[in-house]
Amino acid sequence: MKIDRLLSIVMLLLESDRVSTSKLAKMFEVSTRTIFRDIEVINKAGIPIVSYPGNHGGIGIMENYKIKKKLFTSSDINTLLIGLNSIQSSMSSDEIHQTITKIKGMLSEEDVRDFDNQVIVDNSPWYGLKYPKPNFDEMNSAIKERRLLSFKYADQNGMRTERVIEPYRLIMKDTNWYLQGFCTTKEAFRTFRLTRISFLRVLDKHFIPREFKSALEAKSERETITIKLLVNESLLDIMTEYCGKDCIKAYDSKHWMVDFPFIEDDHGYGFLLRFGEKCICVEPEHVRIEVIRRIKYLQAAYQIE
Repeated sequence: MKIDRLLSIVMLLLESDRVSTSKLAKMFEVSTRTIFRDIEVINKAGIPIVSYPGNHGGIGIMENYKIKKKLFTSSDINTLLIGLNSIQSSMSSDEIHQTITKIKGMLSEEDVRDFDNQVIVDNSPWYGLKYPKPNFDEMNSAIKERRLLSFKYADQNGMRTERVIEPYRLIMKDTNWYLQGFCTTKEAFRTFRLTRISFLRVLDKHFIPREFKSALEAKSERETITIKLLVNESLLDIMTEYCGKDCIKAYDSKHWMVDFPFIEDDHGYGFLLRFGEKCICVEPEHVRIEVIRRIKYLQAAYQIE
């Protein structure tokens, strides 16, 4: 008998006047006999369950019971659904789908229709192909069971390396999922973007957890530096989104000086070049030189004899 099913039944009964046993059985994918056993256990736990006969009958919690029946408001439930849908749109999980179904059971049919029509969460890009969804089940299993993970990892330049790590945490940041763990190859904590992981395997070897206080300890293998950009006023909103207002200062009537967090890779330089003459790197000098080199290389590639 699963404790999560018992708790879910109690939550549903707290939010509904009555629910039919057949509906509960269908929702939790069990038999009605199992639901009756669950109700008996809930009764023995001290929560009085009453039965209502008739076509519109069912079971519910006694009206004068001291637990407040409105444990969650409709606004609370909508907030939960938005959060769960955000996760489900970027990872596939039967458990999340079942949880969403259970929570929707707390709403009226009209509220469910309103939510489905008014709120859509889609983290996929507007253009290009969707990334394949990583195998979260294997990663979660390795994290819970303290087992090593083996995989191939592609860096920004496309170079693949074999990694064996002690997995500790899955993190979603800026619509992307990352795995944090201790890399036995680098002998340090590292953060890996899941879309760059391939040939994932959960190994039979277990590990003893290391001290792992915060996400900041598991650094990315790419170092971030601060560069100064002179940008046109048309880019102010974009730069504010990336850096925040504190990193932007007025330069003249049409330009702004930006302290920009920068990673020296193809993606970083591509970000600067996409804005053309509206975004100029002021310093450091070696970044300016690399931007110029890439511009000349691109110009040479387009020259036709």
